[in-house]
Amino acid sequence: MSLSKQKPEPAHPHVRQVALPWKTPKPDVEDPRASALVAELLKSPEYRQADEDVAFLQQDETRGVRLQIDYQKAENLLGEHGIGQSIVVFGSTRIPEPGAARQALLDLEAQIEKDPDNAEIKTRITIARRILDKSRYYEIAREFGRVVGRAEGCDLAIVTGGGPGLMEAANRGAHDVKAPTVGMNIVLPHEQFPNPYLTPGLCFSFHYFAIRKLHFLLRARALVVFPGGFGTLDELFETLTLIQTRKIQPVPVILVGRSYWTRAFDPDFLVEEGVIDPEDRDLFWYAETAEEIWQDIRRWYDRAGLRLTKDGT
Repeated sequence: MSLSKQKPEPAHPHVRQVALPWKTPKPDVEDPRASALVAELLKSPEYRQADEDVAFLQQDETRGVRLQIDYQKAENLLGEHGIGQSIVVFGSTRIPEPGAARQALLDLEAQIEKDPDNAEIKTRITIARRILDKSRYYEIAREFGRVVGRAEGCDLAIVTGGGPGLMEAANRGAHDVKAPTVGMNIVLPHEQFPNPYLTPGLCFSFHYFAIRKLHFLLRARALVVFPGGFGTLDELFETLTLIQTRKIQPVPVILVGRSYWTRAFDPDFLVEEGVIDPEDRDLFWYAETAEEIWQDIRRWYDRAGLRLTKDGT
C-alpha cells in the first residue's frame, strides 16, 4: 500500500458514519423510567442554553452581558446599513402636527360649551392653545429632515428618539425624500410605539438609557433641539456637559425657538452666578427655520476647519 493511501480523508464537517452514544436517549427497555426522566431534564429551565434563557439573562448578575448586547445589536445594524454620521434631533413628543393640535383644541372648546364652568377643561384649553402655537415647530422639524435628506453629497442620517411629536416630524421629513432615518426607542413601563417614518431595520429598542445615549452621540455631527420637556432637557444638558468637559469633540448644538428656550432656562443667569463660564454659554445658539439650522451647521464646520461629512462636504 502506498504511503498516500495510508493517510485518511478529511472528516465530513457535519455527518458521522457511526452515531455517537448520546445521539438517542437511554431506552425504556433498559429502564422503564428513562424517557420520563430525560423529558423532565430537557424541559428544565436550567438546561436551556445560556443565550436562550431569558430568565437567566434578566438576572441582576447578568446586567453586564445585557449592557453589551444592548450596545452591540444596534452597532452591528447601523454598520450594516452604512450609517456612519448623523444629525440628532430632539423635541417634545407632545407637540403634534398642526392639524392634530387644532383638532384637539376644537374638541376641548366643544366640551367647554357643554360645561362652561369646568375649571379643568379651561386649563386644558389654555395648554392646547399653547401646543397649537408650538405646532409650527413640527413643520420646521419636518422641513429640516427634508433639507438634510436631500443635501447633495451628504451621507448624514437623521436620528431621533423614535417617538411621536417633533422627533416624528424630523424622521418624516427624511422619509419624504426617501433618505435613511433612524429611531432609537427606549423600553418603558408603559407601552409605546415608534413613529411610522423610520427606515425598516433602523428602528431600535433599547433597554438602557445609558446605551441609547451612547449611540445618539457616537456618530453625531450636530445636535438640533426643538422645544421639549424633561427628556429633551436631559439629552441637551448631557451633550453640553460632555462638550464642556471635552469628553466628546465639540459639535454644533442648536436650540430651535429662542422665545421658548430663553424661558425654559437662563444660561446668562448661570454665567452671572459663576456656575458656568462665558465660553460654556457659547456652546450653543438659537435658530428659527430649517434652512437657518442647516446653514449654521455648515458654517460651524467651515469656521472650525473641519469636514461635516467624510466626503468633505
